[in-house]
Amino acid sequence: MTFADLELPDPVRNALGALLRRLPDPTHDVDLALTRYHQAFSVLPTEVLQQIIDFGRHNDAPGLMHVRNLPCDEDLPPTPADGGPAAGRSTFVAEGVLLGLTGLLGEPIGVLTEKAGRLVHDVVPVPEGAHAQTNQGSAVFLNFHSDITYDTIGRYDLANPDFLVLNCLRGAPDGDAVTYYADARALCRALPETVVETLRSPLYRLNAPGSYTRDVAQGEEVLSEPVPLVSGADRFPEIAVSANGVRALTRGAQTALDAFQESCLGVADAVTLRPGQALLINNRKGVHARSTFRAAYDGRDRWLQRTYIRRNLWNVRYRATPEDRRVHY
Repeated sequence: MTFADLELPDPVRNALGALLRRLPDPTHDVDLALTRYHQAFSVLPTEVLQQIIDFGRHNDAPGLMHVRNLPCDEDLPPTPADGGPAAGRSTFVAEGVLLGLTGLLGEPIGVLTEKAGRLVHDVVPVPEGAHAQTNQGSAVFLNFHSDITYDTIGRYDLANPDFLVLNCLRGAPDGDAVTYYADARALCRALPETVVETLRSPLYRLNAPGSYTRDVAQGEEVLSEPVPLVSGADRFPEIAVSANGVRALTRGAQTALDAFQESCLGVADAVTLRPGQALLINNRKGVHARSTFRAAYDGRDRWLQRTYIRRNLWNVRYRATPEDRRVHY
């Protein structure tokens, strides 16, 4: 099974919402906030908690979980137009939901070249990024990809997040924003064995994330060292693909990459997020994408919040910044 669906009972949603409405802006002390969210999420029934925790802990767990009937903020300001946090928030239920789910999977991390190192990412359409292969886009299909991070060691698939959480504050007004997830297990079953073998060879270079190439590299490609796109045991394959471009090193590698891209939609699960819903995404077991959608930039556009999550911060300690132990260069 690659997809899981989980719905909170109404009394549980109400109890959790009441607790989260009393808590302040978590960004001032995230460690304290995460502790409080652990306490708040203890109102979930044991079997519900275990489903979420098992999603993060087991190799054979689904790669995608859709969590529904979550509490929401009663009043929201307009959707921010610049991709940054919104001003004028009186409650922080959305952040509580986001970080509470995050804490059940691992530890939130920030990256200096992604949303200025913030732990809570506001994912909204931005006019100047409408056609970009980034979270600012809306006018183009955001290709199937992993969320990767630029790394000076030349590998963009090592320090990247293990998980993402996407929490919906405001859905697309036309209901036309679809998130897709293609699990590597399903892809490897669907593709010919020779194609999978090529994808497992170090015949590809990943382009750095769009946020890095835009803000640091003046739009130029910054390619990784040659890497495979698929790795790991046949039973539990891992996949890493850059949204901002993959450069195949041989003609055969390009043919395999084309076959991979053509297969993604065929095996993908599709979710249209609405307020009160979140997606838990395993960033190693599969790749995700997003459809085009209409953006009016009028304060009512689609608004998600996102976290990057590592199961453990120890293995990426070489990237920690002196200023903040959760924020990486």
